[in-house]
Amino acid sequence: MTSLTRSWTCFFVCCFLSCLVLPVTLQTVVQAPQAHSAGSQVITMSLQEEEYASFHAENPEWTFNHLAVDYRNGNVYLGAVNRIYKLSPGLEAQVSHETGPDEDNRKCYPPRIVQPCSEPLTLTNNVNKMLLMDYRENRLLACGSLYQGICKLLRLDDLFKLGEPFHKKEHYLSGVNESGSVFGVIVSYGNASPDMLFVATAVDGKPEYFPTISSRKLARNSEEDGMFAYVFHDEFVASMIKIPSDTFTVIPDFDIYYIYGFASGNFVYFLTLQPEMGGGPTTGSSSTGREQVYTSKIVRLCKADTAFNSYVEVPIGCISGNVEYRLLEAAYLSKAGAILARSLEVAPDDDVLFAVFSKGQKRRPRQASQDSALCVFSLRKINEKIKERLQSCYKGEGTLDLAWLKVKDIPCSSALLTIDDDFCGLDMNAPLGVSEMVRGKPLFSDAVDKMTSVIAYVYKNHSLVFVGTKSGRVKKIRVDGSSRALQYETVQAVENGPILRDMAFSSDHHYLYVMSETQLSRVPVEACGQYSTCSECLGSGDPHCGWCVLHNMCTRKEKCERSSEPRRFASDIKQCVRLSVHPNNISVSQFSVTLVLEAHNVPELSAGVNCTFEDLAEMNGLVEGNRIKCFSPAEKEMPRIIVDKGDHQIVQLYLKSKETGLAFANTICLVNDFKCHWCKYRHDCTHDPRTCSFQEGRVKKPEGCPQLLPAERILVPVNVVKPITLRAKNLPQPQSGQRGYECLLTIQGNEHRVPALRFNSSSVQCQNTSYFYDGMEMSSLPVELTVIWNGDFSIDNPAHNKVHLYKCDAQRGSCGLCLKADPLFGCVWCKGENRCTLKQHCPHPENQWLEHNGINSKCTHPRITQITPLRGPREGGTLVTIRGENLGLEFREIQDNVKVAGVDCTPIREGYIPAEQIVCEMGKAEKSQYTGHVQVCVGVGECIAEFTANSSKYYYFVIPRIINLKPSRGPVSGGTVVNITGSHLDAGSNVSIMFKDQPCTYLRRGGQWLTCRTHASLHGYGNVSVSVSIDRAHLQRDLRFEYVEDPTITKIEPEWSIYSGHTPVTVTGTNLDIIQTPLIRAKYNGHETLNLCQVLSPISMLCQAPELPISLARQQEVPERPNEFGFKLDDVQAVIALNTTNFIYYPNPEFEPLSVSGVLELKPGSPIILKGRNFLPPTNIGNGKLNYTVLIGEKPCMLTVSETQLLCESPNLTGRHKVLARVGGIEFSPGVVHITSDSPLSSTAIIGIAAAGALLILFIVVVLIAYKRKTHQSDLTLKRLQMQMDNLESRVALECKEAFAELQTDIHELTSDLDGAGIPFLDYRTYTMRVLFPGIEEHPVLRELELPGYLQEQVQKGLKPFGQLINNKVFLLCFIRTLEAQRGFSMRDRGNVASLIMTVLQSKLEYATDVLKHLLSDLIDRNLESKNHPKLLLRRTESVAEKMLTNWFTFLLYKFLKECAGEPLFSLFCAIKQQMEKGPIDSITGEARYSLSEDKLIRQQIDYKTLVVNCIHPENEKISEIQVKVLNCDTISQVKEKILDAIYKNVPHSHRLIASDMDLEWRQGSGQRMILQDEDVTTKIEGDWKRLNMLAHYQVPDNAVMALVPKQVTAYNSVNNSTVSRTSASKYENMIKYTGSPDSLRSRTPMITPDLESGVKVWHLVKNHEHGDQKEGDRGSKMVSEIYLTRLLATKGTLQKFVDDLFETIFSTAHRGSALPLAIKYMFDFLDEQADKHNIHDPHVRHTWKSNCLPLRFWVNVIKNPQFVFDIHKSSITDACLSVVAQTFMDSCSTSEHRLGKDSPSNKLLYAKDIPSYKSWVERYYSDISKMPAISDQDMNAYLAEQSRMHMNEFNTMSSLREIYSYVDKYTEEIVCSLEQDDAARKQRLALKLEEVVALMSLES
Repeated sequence: MTSLTRSWTCFFVCCFLSCLVLPVTLQTVVQAPQAHSAGSQVITMSLQEEEYASFHAENPEWTFNHLAVDYRNGNVYLGAVNRIYKLSPGLEAQVSHETGPDEDNRKCYPPRIVQPCSEPLTLTNNVNKMLLMDYRENRLLACGSLYQGICKLLRLDDLFKLGEPFHKKEHYLSGVNESGSVFGVIVSYGNASPDMLFVATAVDGKPEYFPTISSRKLARNSEEDGMFAYVFHDEFVASMIKIPSDTFTVIPDFDIYYIYGFASGNFVYFLTLQPEMGGGPTTGSSSTGREQVYTSKIVRLCKADTAFNSYVEVPIGCISGNVEYRLLEAAYLSKAGAILARSLEVAPDDDVLFAVFSKGQKRRPRQASQDSALCVFSLRKINEKIKERLQSCYKGEGTLDLAWLKVKDIPCSSALLTIDDDFCGLDMNAPLGVSEMVRGKPLFSDAVDKMTSVIAYVYKNHSLVFVGTKSGRVKKIRVDGSSRALQYETVQAVENGPILRDMAFSSDHHYLYVMSETQLSRVPVEACGQYSTCSECLGSGDPHCGWCVLHNMCTRKEKCERSSEPRRFASDIKQCVRLSVHPNNISVSQFSVTLVLEAHNVPELSAGVNCTFEDLAEMNGLVEGNRIKCFSPAEKEMPRIIVDKGDHQIVQLYLKSKETGLAFANTICLVNDFKCHWCKYRHDCTHDPRTCSFQEGRVKKPEGCPQLLPAERILVPVNVVKPITLRAKNLPQPQSGQRGYECLLTIQGNEHRVPALRFNSSSVQCQNTSYFYDGMEMSSLPVELTVIWNGDFSIDNPAHNKVHLYKCDAQRGSCGLCLKADPLFGCVWCKGENRCTLKQHCPHPENQWLEHNGINSKCTHPRITQITPLRGPREGGTLVTIRGENLGLEFREIQDNVKVAGVDCTPIREGYIPAEQIVCEMGKAEKSQYTGHVQVCVGVGECIAEFTANSSKYYYFVIPRIINLKPSRGPVSGGTVVNITGSHLDAGSNVSIMFKDQPCTYLRRGGQWLTCRTHASLHGYGNVSVSVSIDRAHLQRDLRFEYVEDPTITKIEPEWSIYSGHTPVTVTGTNLDIIQTPLIRAKYNGHETLNLCQVLSPISMLCQAPELPISLARQQEVPERPNEFGFKLDDVQAVIALNTTNFIYYPNPEFEPLSVSGVLELKPGSPIILKGRNFLPPTNIGNGKLNYTVLIGEKPCMLTVSETQLLCESPNLTGRHKVLARVGGIEFSPGVVHITSDSPLSSTAIIGIAAAGALLILFIVVVLIAYKRKTHQSDLTLKRLQMQMDNLESRVALECKEAFAELQTDIHELTSDLDGAGIPFLDYRTYTMRVLFPGIEEHPVLRELELPGYLQEQVQKGLKPFGQLINNKVFLLCFIRTLEAQRGFSMRDRGNVASLIMTVLQSKLEYATDVLKHLLSDLIDRNLESKNHPKLLLRRTESVAEKMLTNWFTFLLYKFLKECAGEPLFSLFCAIKQQMEKGPIDSITGEARYSLSEDKLIRQQIDYKTLVVNCIHPENEKISEIQVKVLNCDTISQVKEKILDAIYKNVPHSHRLIASDMDLEWRQGSGQRMILQDEDVTTKIEGDWKRLNMLAHYQVPDNAVMALVPKQVTAYNSVNNSTVSRTSASKYENMIKYTGSPDSLRSRTPMITPDLESGVKVWHLVKNHEHGDQKEGDRGSKMVSEIYLTRLLATKGTLQKFVDDLFETIFSTAHRGSALPLAIKYMFDFLDEQADKHNIHDPHVRHTWKSNCLPLRFWVNVIKNPQFVFDIHKSSITDACLSVVAQTFMDSCSTSEHRLGKDSPSNKLLYAKDIPSYKSWVERYYSDISKMPAISDQDMNAYLAEQSRMHMNEFNTMSSLREIYSYVDKYTEEIVCSLEQDDAARKQRLALKLEEVVALMSLES
């Protein structure tokens, strides 16, 4: 029908019933309701933000375990690994409580927090195994896996820890680590009695520790001791059941897994999964290869049963369609609801149990079946089954049938009693098993997505079940009967499944909480808003949903306004609104037509309605009952008909409620014939037929339309005059006034009108005309043909007839092509003109042309123009393509007539193109054939020369070879592009490459190479052989390709980029080097982008991030995550989209223009500031760094980046330069900078500058004259200074020369002087006392108890049991830990207690060592728990353990000191003393000329002379005089000390005379004797300074004779001595006496206190520098004081040998034949064990522990205090030098690098070069010790016992105990309390024993 394509076609309003599509926040794809369907289609649902919420794990390893919801306020509590969370109902985190990780070992029972454990401890995660709400006490029970399963009680409000009972065995619920292994049920007995907790748990092979099921007390006080105690427990009966050990002999891995538990009525129920015992051990999984069979059971107990006599278990399962479902996955107790109750024949309020089972009875974790079923059980029927079994058993029928508990069958005993519903068992026939399975009713099954969790509730009598699945979905199922279950919706609730067992409803039941291991989600229980029409809403099957009519939405009834009024809320699909409209279509030319709408199921519309025609028009509707009248749109509101969209337009007619302003219904379209008429003569379509001119001109049906009929091809040659005749029908005869017919042809865009003649109504002819088209590219051109009449009335052309114009000579340049043309064209080859033309255009006679199928139809002179390929293998099979001219018109003409290089080539029919192309297959060539032409003979029969063609090019036979391939390995997934090299590889036509038995896809080739792409390996990893075939040639060589493991990606860093990408990303993985062109990819909204990667090594590559494929218009200011992010690594699919990465894209940096004009004016050197935003992406590790490049012209500039600015330090440029900023994939020019130098000076400025210059020159001349005068005076001053400098320089040189000479001579003197000196070792007791109790000479532990006789016996009675307690490890450890916990227990107390304990345990060193190891282990644990650096361990003496360790080494290294280390230590001491005394020593300040300590160095020139004095022995004058070297600057006291040192050279210091008790007598030649004293009447006093007398003061000559005589009392020294005695008395009021010398005490203050009487200050060699009255010039010959630091080097060089000897002895494992002390090896091994136990593998930490333990704890003390080991006197200068040596020793033991500079302390600089070698000694020493064989405990104990025996009675044990008891006395209550809380101490009743001791000792006071 013509009208169908015209723009004036009719317009209809067609309306159809469908709800208005409103904005919907919940979108789902809804499936048709499907009852009991396993394979139902998944409904994918994306939820609205405010409806849906989720909470993710903060650490992927801290997975979620359990969930609980407080029904009172909706708060959510989440139990996870190492954390408990409190979340708001919307899942916002409010509080978290840390539960782990902590040091533990599952084998430690009881756990290490109760008693030390010998097992190695590791940092262990705490899995939450039970999470219960205790509403009564407002607390949360959170039980974990650490420490054998102890529980925390947390306050619900803030998760504050109310209690954590851990010290009784009842507090350990289970050592199992799985989260789903424990189930608890709290049972309440009203307000009077406390609640009870029923706990059921797997025991993990430890039945002796943990009962599998028990009832516990839930004390109200969370800290109460009886928390979790068994409700009843005596010797024979308890509220628990344990799995017998016999069961494990049958099934070694037997356990009961508890899936669910609940309380109902008077009973508590648990659902279990357990192995079937079967008939004997053959069913056990370990006895044979057979798989273990499992069964699911329900266990029932009476709430009030304390002896567990009511224990009954019943097997449960489900059978659906002959498939058994017996493996319980999850369960939930709910009410039946009225509808389901009718089907189950129970009451609506009865309990029913929904359970999910897996198929079968065998648990196969790897290939577990996905087939699962949802079943329902009536609890009443289970109880009836139990009651029946109880009744039969008490009649004596059957056995107890509980194989796991009673391994033997025990028969039931009969008893006369009534068993009712609440029967709770007796101590007979219990516990009881039921053998017959209770079968649940199957509701729903799914064989694809395994169900893992279940929860249910009743809504409006419907039982609704929500099931979680393995893939993370929630299935919503309506259960209306025992066999009718409808899955009405599926929601993807978590990103990655499976959904865990714990599910919970919100307190209002509007939401469901579900969780996977890493995500907790809140899902609405209904998503009604997703349904947009009433039929969708009420057909969804969701009972929550109804249709709110006037609001046009699907919702709950309570959310719909006035829903209780009639027909406002539809809850049944029959109640949906229906509309019908009359008429249901109108013409576009009809306006304001009255439409009557009939409405069904509409509510009362008194508020009125509006009729709306989409967005065309809206008008008031008239309501009359259930009819509404509307008017169609007016003329101006009618839409235009767009022809492309058809002849009608559907407009929806809405009814809009005036009450709500919303459309609530619209109309339906009734499809029927449109009432349209075509007026033939008016050429018009109308709805009103009366407007047509003639009756016969009216057309009703398409067949009556005027139209052209289909024609065969209309062929018209160009430039030939020809008419075109067309067949037609119904052609109208033009009426008067109307124009006739025309043909309209559109040729190459130009219209050609040709007059046409209508013969009759069925024929029309276009008149004679010739046509033409441009160009020779087309041999024919189809042209559109339209027949029109009356100017523009077109005749329909439904067959789309076209005219084909053609040219014979176009594209037909050869005879063959010409004769090949369509015969209908009538083209011939005109031989005379050598062209293709029409026959009539070729000159006669006839033999001048060739035509198809004519007499002359064979073209001569065939020609070959192209041959491919030109080379091929001799074996043949090559397809040779020959192109040319006149190559025959039929295949038979060339069929056997082709030879290539003399070899037959068989043409292939499919490749033959007449006249143009021949494809033939080569035969096999002989070895003698190498090359030749291609020959084609056209025709049948014998070849004639004019029909033969020979090629100008040759075809060659070659031998292709393969040599190598690269790469030789690739991923097993394939995709590697392999390059095979060789020769002649471009020969032939067909290449195939095989890798063993599978192809490698051919890509490209050249003469010496070919490439192919590998496929995924069918045979896995390994080498495969490679072969290549070229046509029929098979190329062989021993080439192999290795398939290796696919690359993997383990880490991407950083995990961010910007939208434009191109930022560096470092990728870590494996096997990355096997990929040739790795690409990184991102996919977003269906678009993919790629970028390149550069492989750096097999495990790393550097990639440029791909850009995010996001349109510029959509780029927002928020980060975006790609839908997929991964890598294209050949064909490796596993890395295409990585799930492990959280790659994020941040918005691109955006730059602002430099200025409005785009040009920024700047001065040289001024910074350029580029402003913008997003310069620093806000990554989760702080702001991310982007690599910016800013070019000013061609030069880059230095950049400083902030969030909104780039500060660019402009390069040294001037002029105009374009600014270009680059970052990532962005390049942006914010504008141009114009850098201009300062403007030229004005003429005025120049004049001013010139005037100023003249004045400046004048001023300079004046200054020069003044300078000349001054110069003369300066020269004189300079000469004076020069002389002073020369003087100073010569003195410095002299000092250095002296130092060098001393260094060369002193070493020999020292070594020779020290030879043969005896070593005065202290005895063991004195040595240990000085280390254990430094500063206390007469300690009580050395004496007997000093008590009156009547008390002595009483105290000893108390101390003996106290001694026994000290020898009890539990007591001693508890005692020490308690003392250390007290604030008043000072550092001094800690050391004292450690020493006292060691004196008591001197005789029991094995026990002492054991205690010490426990204390050290505790100390290490505490150190690591408190997050201190491990290296700080044992650094300071802050604990009893550390001081005990010192004392332990003190005891055990005495022998080593005497035999080995003592000698080099004593030699060092003597060497220091002797070297110091060679030079002056100030007796007041302690400073010396020779020192290692800068602080004790005399920093000025002291003139002195060495004298030799001859001394008479004070005790025997007859002995020859002794020569002693002294200095003339020595004080008299110093001389006395030197004389005593010489006389008593090998005598211990304590056995000598004391210098202060003797006077020095100078015996002159004439018999004169003179007493020399430090101070006498001759002493010089200058001002307020008094100088001590020296030998020079008395002018004592060399070789003078001296004698030491007993002290003379003179008037002078009596006054002096009384002063000293007063001072002494005040300092030593108690028994404590310093073991050093008075000299060293005095040296602590650099100045002697001025005499109180006279105010005079005393000095010897150097006046104290701190006194202000000493001016710089008064210090005699003092130079720059630092000059004298060279003396430190001289002294160090002198003593070097002795320091080296000492260090070498200490740090060596071989000591002149003596073995390394066992104590050192034993303790180092112990520290290594502790490091292993705590996973500390850092060698620096281990080294530091050993250094802190022995060198720094023992040796440093001995080096600094040799008087602890030897009977010697240590002066202050010796002490200072030893401190420097000790510091060097400490530095040698350190692992840290010492960075030294000019400001470093001199004592560090002094030994800086030696310390590295000392360090290597220490490292070698530790290494040698670790390589030595370990010491067995037996050998060590024997050694310790020997040491104890040797020093058995050194200390008075009773006195030591009495000293220790003083601390018990001080902290009695605390110690007793600790003992009472300790389990082990309680067992031994240690608190009571201590109280007895306290009672006995209290009599002493």
